[in-house]
Amino acid sequence: MITGEENQRITRRWWLIGFVALSLSACGGATGVTSNDDEPLTPANTATNGFGTNRAPQGAVLTGQVVRVVDGDTVRVLVDGATEDISVRLIGIDTPETVAPGKPVECFGPEATAFAEQQLSGQRVLIELDVSQGETDRFDRTLGYVWTKQDGALRLFNLDAVAEGFAIEYTYDDDYTWQQEFQQAQTDAARDGLGLWSAC
Repeated sequence: MITGEENQRITRRWWLIGFVALSLSACGGATGVTSNDDEPLTPANTATNGFGTNRAPQGAVLTGQVVRVVDGDTVRVLVDGATEDISVRLIGIDTPETVAPGKPVECFGPEATAFAEQQLSGQRVLIELDVSQGETDRFDRTLGYVWTKQDGALRLFNLDAVAEGFAIEYTYDDDYTWQQEFQQAQTDAARDGLGLWSAC
């Protein structure tokens, strides 16, 4: 017998799948988001991040607005067309804990959370999904990469967090789309003693 909670989870997953399919078919595979400067934010834009250009989302995308930063690697996003926000766990990174039940606040956790708040709070974003990682984690959080628009170009927040020493690269199980870039960013950040690499 399916419980009420299981039914809600199943309904939410089918809604998410349907929404992604509808968005992609309606927009020819590119979903637009308007950033704070009112210019369209689409997967066709390219990112900079200091690792070359021509970087853009490779997987299906959701569009929405960050309504709350939970910590350095988890945010809540109100997806366009939805009535309830979803929890999004960022793929490929891990930040020191600040809100985990039963765990102390870890070194550089508050700084990582503050960085995420500065970069993401209230921002319009693209959430790139990655089929290699599955749809959700064991806590039922949507798994994704968070893209923003800054100075006219897309920015991959997950990569920025690693590159600036606010997060470490984290491979949960299977390889993921941006793994090599994240690993190189971590190598560079550790070499330069950025953020947690010198503080902890």
